[in-house]
Amino acid sequence: MHFFKKFFPYFLFSLACISCKPDTETKVTVATAANMKFAMQALVKDFTEKTGIECEMVVSSSGKLTAQIREGAPYDVFVSADMKYPETLYRESLATAAPEIYAYGKLVLWSVSGNIRPSVAQLTQPGIRHIAIANPGNAPYGMAAIEVLKHYGIWDKIQEKVVYGESISQTNHFITSGAAEAGFTALSVVQSPEMRNTGRWTVPDAGTYTPIRQGVVIIAHNDRDIQHARKFYAYLFSPAGRKVLKDFGYLVDE
Repeated sequence: MHFFKKFFPYFLFSLACISCKPDTETKVTVATAANMKFAMQALVKDFTEKTGIECEMVVSSSGKLTAQIREGAPYDVFVSADMKYPETLYRESLATAAPEIYAYGKLVLWSVSGNIRPSVAQLTQPGIRHIAIANPGNAPYGMAAIEVLKHYGIWDKIQEKVVYGESISQTNHFITSGAAEAGFTALSVVQSPEMRNTGRWTVPDAGTYTPIRQGVVIIAHNDRDIQHARKFYAYLFSPAGRKVLKDFGYLVDE
C-alpha cells in the first residue's frame, strides 16, 4: 500500500503524457502562492509541452487565494505556501482530498541596495531603515521571517522598520525598487532566471523558523471537470515536476 501511494502520482502522470491529446479549449487554472510564481511559470510551461493542456496562473498570497476559493473563485488547483490553508479548505469540503506536501520552502534575506551584505545582525544598523516582510497574516514566508527575527532577539529592536507586503510578490517589489534596503523572500525568487545575480542574499539557519511545508489540493467543483486538474497534480509529484522544483531551490521528498 505504501508503494502504491508513493508511485501512484507518477503512474497517473505517465498515463497523461501517453494518452492525452493536445487540448487548448479546457485550461487548468492554478492558484499559486506568490513564492511559487517563477517556479510555477516553469512548471506550467513544461506541463503544457508534455501534455498539450494549457494552464492559467493566478498569483497571490495563500491567505487571499483561500478567501477567494471560499467565495467560489473558479480555480482548479491550489498550490499553497503552507499546509494550513489547504487543510482548512479540505475540512470545509472545498478540496477533493487532504493536501499533500509538494515541497519545502527556504527563506532568504535579500538586498539590492548599494554594498549592503545582508545579515540578520546588520538589520539593527541605522543604514537599514526599512525591512520588507510579507504580511504574516496571509503569507507563510512572512510568518517565518518574524520567527527568525524573534529567534535572534531583535524583533523588538527593528519592528518599527518593517514594511509589509501583501504577498511575497509585493515584498520583492519593495526590495528590488529600493523602497526597503533589505527584506525576506523565498530562495526560489532569488534563484529564478529573472532575479539571479540581482543583489546579495543570505540563507537563515533552517533551525530558526518552522519548516515551510507547502501543500497542494484540487478544488472541489460540482460543475467543473477536474480531469486535467488531476493530471497537473500528478505532474507536480512526478520526476519532471520535482526536478523543476529542485532547480528553484525547493526541497522535495524523494
